[in-house]
Amino acid sequence: MKFNVPDMSCGHCTSTIEKAIKAADANASVTCDIPARTVSVDGALSTEQLTALLREAGYENTITD
Repeated sequence: MKFNVPDMSCGHCTSTIEKAIKAADANASVTCDIPARTVSVDGALSTEQLTALLREAGYENTITD
């Protein structure tokens, strides 16, 4: 799944996002692309769970194609 995260702008942001997702799914593969402001996740969590985790971490997001 791929998410557009417009407020992600630095390494601290990506670290926070990765930590939040890995806390819920330790086996998830998380790839953050700062210039594109996208986060790709391959794991067991649903789209709804990931959207909620990103918001709880402080990042509004939308699902991209």
